[in-house]
Amino acid sequence: MSATSVDRSLLASSSRAAVRIPRKKSHWGSYLFLTVMAVMWLVPLVWTLYTSLRPKSATDKYGYFSLGGSFNFDNFAQAWTQGGFLTYFGNSLIITVPAVILTLFFASMMAFAVSRFNWKFNVTLLIAFTAGNLLPPQVLAAPLFEVFKNFSLPYWLSDSGSLLNTFFSVIAVNTAFQIGFCTFVLSNFMKAIPPELSEASRVDGAGVWRHYTAIIMPLCRPALAALGTLEVIFIYNDYFWPLIFIQSGDKLPVTTAINNLKGQFLSDYNLLAAGAVITVIPTLIIYLVLQRQFIAGLTLGASKG
Repeated sequence: MSATSVDRSLLASSSRAAVRIPRKKSHWGSYLFLTVMAVMWLVPLVWTLYTSLRPKSATDKYGYFSLGGSFNFDNFAQAWTQGGFLTYFGNSLIITVPAVILTLFFASMMAFAVSRFNWKFNVTLLIAFTAGNLLPPQVLAAPLFEVFKNFSLPYWLSDSGSLLNTFFSVIAVNTAFQIGFCTFVLSNFMKAIPPELSEASRVDGAGVWRHYTAIIMPLCRPALAALGTLEVIFIYNDYFWPLIFIQSGDKLPVTTAINNLKGQFLSDYNLLAAGAVITVIPTLIIYLVLQRQFIAGLTLGASKG
């Protein structure tokens, strides 16, 4: 073989090797898009915090879109006192905690039934639960109001003798509306659990309840943590249902406390911004505390083929 042919073969092999080397993809478009979206998301929050730290006198003098004037926490102290946030935070706690616990409990039982057992109506029932989320709340507001109005309760549970103007009505509605979404997510999560675990538990003599509590639920902790975080935010931020079913001001949740900061003829937007920041703080704390579990629940199974 001549030197020329050897050189050609080496050149051909090197060119084929060069073709096999994958090119490094450029992700500048994704980074640009994510950066723009992050800025669009953060600008209103940062501007609300900035406005809440400025006195109204500085805003009147320099305007809302200037950096002049002093900064202090007087708006937060006034908003806390004038808005009665301590009472409203307690009401939100009474509504949110039972609603989230009941939602996750019933949704996990329903997801367990439709994902771990084969029976005639499991898919139909799952579709029915999921389809319930497609109904707009405004459509059911009037019928639910009449149902709660005519539902009798002892007077030691309700001043009106019905479900209206009670925490029970808001808890029940939020639980019913959130069960469908949680059932859909948990059922898909439970379907990914190996069926051999269920078969082994049956061989060992475990009943349905023990199978649910001792095997399936511990494996669903990441999904439950992620759903729990989302449900706390959803139910805590709910404004529609409490405003319909609760007429007494001392039972309304914190989302309605900002109404107490509005004046009859003039609104102090610096004070309103401080009230909005106070309202956001609990959900921010919950997310930061459960951030690891929340991300783990959302990304679990993302690397599976």
